[in-house]
Amino acid sequence: MSKFTIGIDIGTTGTKTILLDVDRGIVGQANRAASHFSPRSGYSEADASQWLVNVEDSIPEVMAHAHARPEEVVGIAASGMVPAVIPIDIRGNPLRRAILQNDARAIEEVSHLTAALSALDLVSLTGSSLTQQSVAPKAAWLMSHEPDLWAKTAYLVGSYDWLLLALGAEPHVERNWALESGLFTLKSEPLLEVLAAAGLDGGLVPSVHSPGQQVGTLSNSAAKHTGLLAGTPLIVGGADHVLSAFAAGVETEGDWLVKLGGAGDILVASDRPLVDSRIYLDAHPIPGRWLPNGCMATSGSLIRWYQSLIGGEDLNVLDQEAMSRQAAEILCLPYFLGEKSPIHDADLRGTFAGLHLGHTRADVYRSVLEGIAFGFRHHAEIFREIGIPRERVMITNGGSRSILWKQIHAEVLGTELLPVMNHSGASLGAALIAAVGVGAMSDWATTKKFLTFGPTVIPDATNVQIYEAAYEEWRRLDLAVASISHSISRRTRA
Repeated sequence: MSKFTIGIDIGTTGTKTILLDVDRGIVGQANRAASHFSPRSGYSEADASQWLVNVEDSIPEVMAHAHARPEEVVGIAASGMVPAVIPIDIRGNPLRRAILQNDARAIEEVSHLTAALSALDLVSLTGSSLTQQSVAPKAAWLMSHEPDLWAKTAYLVGSYDWLLLALGAEPHVERNWALESGLFTLKSEPLLEVLAAAGLDGGLVPSVHSPGQQVGTLSNSAAKHTGLLAGTPLIVGGADHVLSAFAAGVETEGDWLVKLGGAGDILVASDRPLVDSRIYLDAHPIPGRWLPNGCMATSGSLIRWYQSLIGGEDLNVLDQEAMSRQAAEILCLPYFLGEKSPIHDADLRGTFAGLHLGHTRADVYRSVLEGIAFGFRHHAEIFREIGIPRERVMITNGGSRSILWKQIHAEVLGTELLPVMNHSGASLGAALIAAVGVGAMSDWATTKKFLTFGPTVIPDATNVQIYEAAYEEWRRLDLAVASISHSISRRTRA
């Protein structure tokens, strides 16, 4: 009898479900659109109930496509954005839309908590600074602005942890949600000083579990909606960027991954925990390994914004137009949702500089692609400063389908890139972890057997030199306009 696992990835704009045959690879996949809500400047929200509907709708589709039988599914795991914040009641029902990781509403709470915790070395304790991504400021914002909702809140959980809970799991949070929340130490112990400063009850966040651990089984209700068997094991997955890197083969120290999703992630494998206030630190799914990383607030989401601004032109057409334009004619600061790492400044705003009347939409589009690549270059310099080697760099996710964008990244970073082919990202990572968790795959090493690479992207030496100079200008532009961004942000927020 075949053995299958199901991997689910909750993304900013969609939900992806795959069916993995543990011997043959992916045999079915389905995507469902998900709505993103930004009702005010800096707000970033999603409807958790829509994620569940998407999953209940897509699982029967992937099962039918592969002609798989319910009894052949041995495990389910999920991945998603981190650290999303979902307040739930005692029954596990969401009390409001999820507040996503790139939400920047809690600026005042970040400032207040930073001052209150100034004597605490949060970077050494948690691996990250207190930023707009942290959970404590968002919880404090909920407490202050939505007190009636807060009074009903039994737990705060993340996106993929809530999904497993809705399918029948016990309340829990995954280890990397705990790490990136800023509420726990590197050893997954509650950080009482942070909880106290934010006025949070220690029981507000449920127990922490690691990828591969079972946290329950599929409920009768979920079995009815998905067509699977009640009692199917539910396995802890992990953060989307972590599982995407895991599935892309980022394992040995010196392996890098540039992940071109809705946000922009860059991850590197390390044999030891490396902490720096400018970046984040996640635990690798493989025990004993770590993933220092950076996450920019925008990447693909900025491209989609520009695409909609010019009338929805096909991205392939824009790529073809931009290929013939000169490199770095316009500089773009991609801070259209503020910025997470490495700057951690929610009050920054997007900027275009260098425009003249001879420029076209293709020049501006190219500058958007380049601005995001410069953001990755900024991270790469920090990794070099703290002693992280660079042996091979892989590139993946939706943006990596663009030949132009891959070439720009190779030239801005000044290195060859290995595109991961047919990579299903975090959904594949979740399915692989489910397989290891239930023993359907013997160990972590066997998960690499489905990995394939495309042709190496070779940087053009001339453009490398152009981007070297442009990157220095880009950094100076960042410093020059920051105070104006702050002023605009304060004025429009007021």
